[in-house]
Amino acid sequence: MESARSSAVTALAAGVAAVAGSFAVVGFTPAFLPAALASAVARLSPGFLLTFAITVLGDLGKLLNVVLGFSLATGLFAALALFGIAVGRSLDSTVAPPAVTAAAVFGTTTLLTGAPLPALTSGLAAAGVMAVAPLLGSGLLAEASMSPGRRRVLGAVGSALTVSGVGYALGAGRGGDATSEPVDDPEVRSLLGEARDKSLSIDGLEPLVSERFFTVDINAAAPTIDEEEWALSVTGDVDEQFEVEYDELTAMESREVFSTLRCVGENLNGKKMDTAVWTAVPLTDIIERAGVSDNCCVMLRAADGYYEEFPIDALRDGMLAYRMNGRSLPRGHGHPVRALIPGHWGEINVKWVTEMEILEEEVDGYWEEKGWHGTGPVNTVAKLHAVERDGDQITVGGHTYAGTRGISAVEVSTDGGGTWNEATLSEQLPGDDVWRQWGYEYESPGETHEVVVRARETDGTLQPRERSNAYPSGPTGWVSQEIDG
Repeated sequence: MESARSSAVTALAAGVAAVAGSFAVVGFTPAFLPAALASAVARLSPGFLLTFAITVLGDLGKLLNVVLGFSLATGLFAALALFGIAVGRSLDSTVAPPAVTAAAVFGTTTLLTGAPLPALTSGLAAAGVMAVAPLLGSGLLAEASMSPGRRRVLGAVGSALTVSGVGYALGAGRGGDATSEPVDDPEVRSLLGEARDKSLSIDGLEPLVSERFFTVDINAAAPTIDEEEWALSVTGDVDEQFEVEYDELTAMESREVFSTLRCVGENLNGKKMDTAVWTAVPLTDIIERAGVSDNCCVMLRAADGYYEEFPIDALRDGMLAYRMNGRSLPRGHGHPVRALIPGHWGEINVKWVTEMEILEEEVDGYWEEKGWHGTGPVNTVAKLHAVERDGDQITVGGHTYAGTRGISAVEVSTDGGGTWNEATLSEQLPGDDVWRQWGYEYESPGETHEVVVRARETDGTLQPRERSNAYPSGPTGWVSQEIDG
């Protein structure tokens, strides 16, 4: 019994070390097996499970998926280590367990990730624990008053913890979004300054250019793509199929634009809606070169396997962005190039875009195959995110957005919808696809009360009152919040 238990613990320690060994050289990237497994689980999960994770668990769902990826990888490596131990026993060899484990871990990881270097370090780290544990058990711990099995367990755990510490220290800085140097662009500086000047001064209200821009995608770890290797392929029902490389794209006439993105899967008053200044190339020149005329629709495909379809008319106002707030796109936001389709839900603003396929008839995109229908224009919303108090005065505020339809007013009720007053709107930023802030100050009624907010589009259309969940076409309804008097 003790031998079986010590073997299991040793194998588990080897599994932990194998995970740490690969993290040391690639960090949290797609080449890291736990990340690859977590992404695979998300892609293979049925639509109802993904919908539950998105609409109920939110960011916790993604975290749990990453934890599952780590668990699966550690368990897989531990199973391979147990196999190595069994081979060693059958051959009565002390060399076989680490050697077989190293080979099995290396081969399996290479097969699953296609990355031999982290697979090699995984194998070596696991083999190291398998080799060192018996030595520590019979050497440094030989004088301890415990059985050989327990000494091996302590040796395995100690060596695994050492490898994990070193692996984390080496890998923590790898695979993250390195902050690029800002381009000295007067237009970007001017737009960022304009956004600062036009932002309302309400505590807790994010400025008009977001300080923390949300990220949502189908990956546990964002792809890593070299600018020099990137190209956009234009395919499908076109007069000419061709590729546009990164240098060619960035040499085209570009412009700096404010554009807001909103996630179709967010809660009604959620915080997955943000704005940035994007440096982007209009897609019109590429469309004209391709010879697109009365085609049906477009499928954008990404380097991570993601794909989304939408009407060709939406593409005519679209752009390909390669900078964000004056810096190269962060990896999590689609480096080196992403699509921007004004006024549409974030899901069709495809990141890491590599192909634009012109279609003759409609087909389902990635999320449509899982039951969602969020490719159309975004729903109008007024969010309530800030409550500021100064004596008997209360100021509430938030952001409002209606895609390219624009916002003309936000109305606030402090009595649960009985009476309405118009809020102060931030000055309009340049562009047709950008949010606005709103703020409203009133005297406290001295008791708990319900504040309700609603928006009007530029043409006076009132935001629909009826509430609906994010699934399947994005959340709708008036936002309300109870506030203490």
